[in-house]
Amino acid sequence: MFGAGGRGGRRAVAEAVSRGHQVTAAVREPRRHADLAGDNVTLVAADVTVADDVAKAAAGHDAAISSIYRADLPSQVYYPAAAHALIDGLGRAGVARLVVVGVGSALEIAPGVAFHDQPDWPAAHREFSLGHTAELEVLRTSGDGLDWVVIAPPPAMIDEHADRTGEYRTGDHRVLPRAEDAGPFSYADLAVALIDEIERPAHSRAMVAIDH
Repeated sequence: MFGAGGRGGRRAVAEAVSRGHQVTAAVREPRRHADLAGDNVTLVAADVTVADDVAKAAAGHDAAISSIYRADLPSQVYYPAAAHALIDGLGRAGVARLVVVGVGSALEIAPGVAFHDQPDWPAAHREFSLGHTAELEVLRTSGDGLDWVVIAPPPAMIDEHADRTGEYRTGDHRVLPRAEDAGPFSYADLAVALIDEIERPAHSRAMVAIDH
């Protein structure tokens, strides 16, 4: 699990452990995330933009999850760099399955038009989303060696505290329609979708929308 110290990463670690998996929690600064270590969780230092770090952390694993974020680097630099390092490092480690947390604002609302292309979408948010789009393009052109999927929650704030329901819908590269009274999607259910795609891969080499 790369980005294990973040809100999505922590919930994915917990979800995986609850299902009996052994997890390696990879973070840049383990001292800040010491609470992650425990039964079935090994905490390691790794920079997801460094292929050597990726290969070392991923060695001996069946699959990898990327739930990464950095505020101190431009998104259009960070996310493609991470994608290149993951492709290289996972290939060296012999890990063939990668599940990536994407963003809903990169999903399409019309053919060739992403949610982030709307004129009223804030520029800073669009820049962040474009970083994820650049990451996706690196994955799409990576060849056949890595079986990847990008899981994109709805283009709205994800609820950090909402309970796990274990239920979600999947779509394709387009924003899923939502009921007007639909509540926010939760990190806990995002974690369910991530681990499901490892245990029972249902999508390959695509960005997939999820929602309630």
